[in-house]
Amino acid sequence: MQLLDNDVLRTFVAIAESGSFTRAAKQVHRTPSAISMQIKRLEDTVGKALFIRDARHVQLTSEGEVLLSYGRRLLKLNEEAMEQFLSPTLEGRVGFGTSDDVGTRILPSLLAQFSRTYPAVQIDVMVDSSRTNLKRVDSGELDMALIVNGNEGQNARGEVVHSEPLVWVGREGGIAAHQSPLPIALAPTGCVWRRMATKALDQENISYRIAYTCEHSTGQEAAMIADLAIAAFPLGLVRSPLRKITDSSLPDLGDYQISLVRGQSNPITDALASYVREAFADFNGY
Repeated sequence: MQLLDNDVLRTFVAIAESGSFTRAAKQVHRTPSAISMQIKRLEDTVGKALFIRDARHVQLTSEGEVLLSYGRRLLKLNEEAMEQFLSPTLEGRVGFGTSDDVGTRILPSLLAQFSRTYPAVQIDVMVDSSRTNLKRVDSGELDMALIVNGNEGQNARGEVVHSEPLVWVGREGGIAAHQSPLPIALAPTGCVWRRMATKALDQENISYRIAYTCEHSTGQEAAMIADLAIAAFPLGLVRSPLRKITDSSLPDLGDYQISLVRGQSNPITDALASYVREAFADFNGY
């Protein structure tokens, strides 16, 4: 059985993600004719057409979509294998802060991948509010932290690593979304989610009452599951029995951002920061 060539797979993924042979050629530093030959060879190897081509754009066939999933995983695995042997040996400790809404989504895979590459590095994770973790970074108690941007009294800091829609969420089949005044669950005063929700409702003159307050997203989630309230919630955290509310009478909320804030740079924090960026790039929570 023939094996798939990594260089050809890299070209294939570049074309699929850019939608263009010309743009992909620049990314992989080859001529368009050279990458066309690579794709022809790849299609001959798998025995399937991988792209539908027209004058302006290329798109994947159904077989191409399947191969794209395998290709990304194979390239990622190859990078991890090489990092295991070629990355400089790191030893030590890093303090990492996050809020619960971030930690529940990317931390498991992030920590697992990082520890495989750098087994001698100990990561101490602290889950708390963005405001508290920022203070810990500034005091040197934490080396880095993921924070939600836009909280009251909090200056823009760090590197934006994720942007996500905030949406109205309630229990599927629940009645909270149909009550008046509208019962809502919020974080405490100062939270950007709270400000985005109340500002949107006030601008539309929608009557509401604060039925539940909790600093942690899991507490707001509990209120929604109990059908006590609806909430402005990240789209990536919506899971059964909760659902996104599509009632057109509720105002749009927009996106919010998550930033990575670091203290002093060193080889360990540099390495972990790169894994954080990759974790969000790969995140498909919504």
